[in-house]
Amino acid sequence: MKKLALLFVAVAMSVTGFASRSQLTALFGYSVFYLPESNQPYVETYLRFDARGLAFQEVEEGRFRASVEVTLVARRGDTVEYVKKYNLLSPFTSSAEATNFTFMDLQRFGLANGIYDLELTLKDNGTDDDPVMLKEKLLVYYGKGKPMMSAIQLMESAMPTTTENMLSRNGYDMVPYIDDFVPEQVQVLHPYFELYNTDKEIGSGAYNVEVYVTQRESGIRLPKIGWKRSGVAPKACVPVFADLDVSGLPSGNYVIVAEVTNGDGDALFRKEVMIMRSNPNIEEATATEAEVATSFAALINDEETINYYIDALYPISSAAELSIAKDLLGRQALAEKQTYLYRFWKSRDEVNPEGKWKEYYKLMKYVEEHFTYPRTPGYRTDRGRVYLQYGPPDYVRDEKNFVGALNNVHWSLNANTANSLGEGTKANEGYIYYLPYQLWRYNTLPGDYSNRVFLFWDEFRGGYYKLLNSNARGEVVTPGWERMLSRNTVDEEAIGEVGQQFNRGY
Repeated sequence: MKKLALLFVAVAMSVTGFASRSQLTALFGYSVFYLPESNQPYVETYLRFDARGLAFQEVEEGRFRASVEVTLVARRGDTVEYVKKYNLLSPFTSSAEATNFTFMDLQRFGLANGIYDLELTLKDNGTDDDPVMLKEKLLVYYGKGKPMMSAIQLMESAMPTTTENMLSRNGYDMVPYIDDFVPEQVQVLHPYFELYNTDKEIGSGAYNVEVYVTQRESGIRLPKIGWKRSGVAPKACVPVFADLDVSGLPSGNYVIVAEVTNGDGDALFRKEVMIMRSNPNIEEATATEAEVATSFAALINDEETINYYIDALYPISSAAELSIAKDLLGRQALAEKQTYLYRFWKSRDEVNPEGKWKEYYKLMKYVEEHFTYPRTPGYRTDRGRVYLQYGPPDYVRDEKNFVGALNNVHWSLNANTANSLGEGTKANEGYIYYLPYQLWRYNTLPGDYSNRVFLFWDEFRGGYYKLLNSNARGEVVTPGWERMLSRNTVDEEAIGEVGQQFNRGY
């Protein structure tokens, strides 16, 4: 399931017999599935409207409804591959004020493999306000005859189909859960995904499917929440509808992980989806004073040292933890800081918090030795933060004086800039000189896709590297970054040799 977008647009509404300020609010998401028998990938889009944000009009005596003009467009380059424009009607209400409900729409359409720009435009037909538009990148890829796994789509419920409708799938009516926020009222989640062509290359033996939950910040698996099915028979399409009891899941950020393994335990597929849980009635287990007093944290008796250890946790801390740490670091409170440090690591490994702390401490020592800069501790540098947050990279490319060839630049080159780089450059001889940079690749990251890349640059050649660009979820994205790295030699629209390295991951 693609990360959801929230359209939250204030509009002025004036309707006969009803006038107020309103907000057009809709949750939008999509998933990509596959029909193996016809080798056809297809997209499902989901829209859920809050009726309170729409203009309801009386269409017949005592019956009101809202109407939204929806336009869906999928473009590949300059070519429109799919377009649909339609009016979506809300359920009827007895008055323009009786709008305390939501309603949804689901669309399915086929697309060939490729990268698309998906455009969604919404227009409340009951107002004169301008339409609102959302644009998302859409990747469609399924290999013909190859064993593959769809993304995870969370479902609210599934009931046997009695009459075919837009929610029908594999004999059930499935209601998508179109949000990554899970309030306390939601007690059970249903991750849904499909496995394709497992009878092709995996072999005839049965395999196993498991769904579980990890903490997003630490990657630690929660032992009490999970679902498993063993002995699944391979075939062209295997739908998987899991049940996850999240009633006891405390507030926080989590990752739902789905894994497929063979009979020997070898991993075949893995997909993830992130959720944000709000459950204020459930508290995480906390440490007692006796536990703290006999723990590793109690051995840290120096205020300056424990301040250093707590501050160095920021790369892996949640927003709530950062807020508590900021308060603690602003005052003398050794006992509270010892308790905080112990609880921090117990929340990540209830069985062996000290072991978890020692693992992190080892990373901290490496970061301090390799990334510290005058007046900046290693963990406060960009490279140190990334190293502590994600661990050691799987691949590092370190270039101090990289020279790229002009004939390896794709699309375009700013010739005027290239010829005016200044004394000592050879752009007119076919070269591009890049500032020092490091490219770090992670084969996998928790809650993200594979082949995530971080590119750091030494802008002033002083040995201080800052993060310039990354394709990891939630990280820095800098338009025209290669132009900056090449001292304005490469056009923003161009891809030079370092841009190609970034896209390859090496």
